[in-house]
Amino acid sequence: MIAAPAPLTPVPFTHVTVSDAFWAPRIETNRTVTIPAEYEMCERTGRVAAFDLLWKPGDPNPPHVFWDSDMAKWIEAASYSLSTHFDASLDQLLDSVIARIARAQQPDGYLNTHYTTVEPGKRWTNLRDRHELYCAGHLIEAAVAHYRATGKRALLDVLCRYADHIDATFGREAGKRRGYCGHEEIELALVKLYHVTGERRYLALAQYFVDERGQSPHYYDWEAHQRGDDPKDYWAKTYQYVQAHKPVRDQREAVGHSVRAMYLYSAMADLLRATGDAGLQEASESLWHSVCAQQMYVTGGIGPAAANEGFTAPYDLPDETAYAETCAAIGLVFWNHRLLQLSGDGRYADVMERALYNGVISGVSLDGRRFFYENPLASRGAHHRQDWFDCACCPPNLARLLASIGGYVYSQSPRDAWVHLFVQGEGRLTVDGRDVSLWQTTRYPWDGAVRMEVQPAAPLTFTLHVRLPGWCERARMMVNQTPVRIERSAGYAHITRRWTRRLTARAGGVLFRRRRPSPPAARPDHTAPRHRAPSPLCAGVSRRLARRCHGAEGTGVDRVGRLGGCVVPRQAARDGTRFPHRRALLRMG
Repeated sequence: MIAAPAPLTPVPFTHVTVSDAFWAPRIETNRTVTIPAEYEMCERTGRVAAFDLLWKPGDPNPPHVFWDSDMAKWIEAASYSLSTHFDASLDQLLDSVIARIARAQQPDGYLNTHYTTVEPGKRWTNLRDRHELYCAGHLIEAAVAHYRATGKRALLDVLCRYADHIDATFGREAGKRRGYCGHEEIELALVKLYHVTGERRYLALAQYFVDERGQSPHYYDWEAHQRGDDPKDYWAKTYQYVQAHKPVRDQREAVGHSVRAMYLYSAMADLLRATGDAGLQEASESLWHSVCAQQMYVTGGIGPAAANEGFTAPYDLPDETAYAETCAAIGLVFWNHRLLQLSGDGRYADVMERALYNGVISGVSLDGRRFFYENPLASRGAHHRQDWFDCACCPPNLARLLASIGGYVYSQSPRDAWVHLFVQGEGRLTVDGRDVSLWQTTRYPWDGAVRMEVQPAAPLTFTLHVRLPGWCERARMMVNQTPVRIERSAGYAHITRRWTRRLTARAGGVLFRRRRPSPPAARPDHTAPRHRAPSPLCAGVSRRLARRCHGAEGTGVDRVGRLGGCVVPRQAARDGTRFPHRRALLRMG
């Protein structure tokens, strides 16, 4: 394989200050409300105490196979929060939780509360269904996050020992199991562990798990026979559910459980970045088209079916029965962010933005205490957010994404600075070995005007790449009040010049987008959504309320307080048009 380092490097969220009216309040609520509330729920439901290994047969509330992953994502979210807002009490709480996890580790490095207490004799006997490696992956991600946030090695050392145990257990060498997890996650986590430790065995193990998936003879068949089960009795009936129906380089259509798919595809992108594997690149491009051109809702939600929590057929995107799991939209952000770093192609940023402002953020209430697991695009009033779930993957997943949201705004490369998302605040980049600050001032997504102040530590020639979103039909740019001709490619405007302190670039775009033709539909619903900036518009705005919002000035901004500060199209005020019903950005309460 030929090494092909990625041309872009994400600017860490710790180098980005968010001070806008959209994300900043949500980040603060996540820090002060959501993260503490989630820990309380983990404690109340027994997830924290599970690491004490006190459960005995006959006791109620046995540790579930995926509980460890819920705690791991909470640790990751809390660590990210600690990185940007140090909190001594949270720091101490993390230390105490990590000490309990360390005590739960077995002498050989194994670490899993369920299989240590509930089924101690059945380690690694059902990789297809039982989430052992999935939990290990999330614990690894938590360890990396905590180490980067605090410099403390306690959890990182524990998880390195566990990774070493897994490396000694799985692989193609004699005496090892040729297995891989039914719920992908460990693959991308091992790549993170490789980057933070420099230990190439972890990268090789991640590559093994990806390469072995779907190979014949099929490991899940062998594993089932070892348990005394008939593989034909598998409830899902097909290994498409776990993306193990064929080797990953031969996969061209997104199938099965959507969250699992996103984590696998993210790992494939990580390995593509590390190795330049042409087979992974070809598969990734085809899979992206399958998901984002054929199986994605206008909200960035994916996976319409509850039966498999995942994909069905191209253009099968019903509204009221949409599953569109919150974790799947989060996974879509992870995947597209990785692909964006590989290519600098704005189509990946478009999908990332669409999901962030719609299918992701709908998953948590404004007060930070209630959550959606599934996100149907229409409801008759019976679908509501909940405080918690028995399967609670979504709440801590949201928390870790919100705590690190700044890391999706900018990228840097040796002679370039990239702006992917329009978020007011400061990004501190390194270009050509020198410090460069980018300050954005904007009311986005409510207004399309963006002012960017470029502040290199010393005069410096480089290219500023500013995304021109796919929804934006017309755009204009100025540098220090002087209009500049937009040189554009792959969804970005490119301004190359010698930048000095206090040079200001301004960008503006038309927020409203015409109705776009609906794709072929498996279930025709006779709707064609309108868009305003990154979000499809909702229905149900009466002509009278729309006119009150517009008033004499015709601004369209909701001044009567009944739409949460949203903007109403003038057409609604003029003729009472009721736009297709889509729950998206405008439904936030």
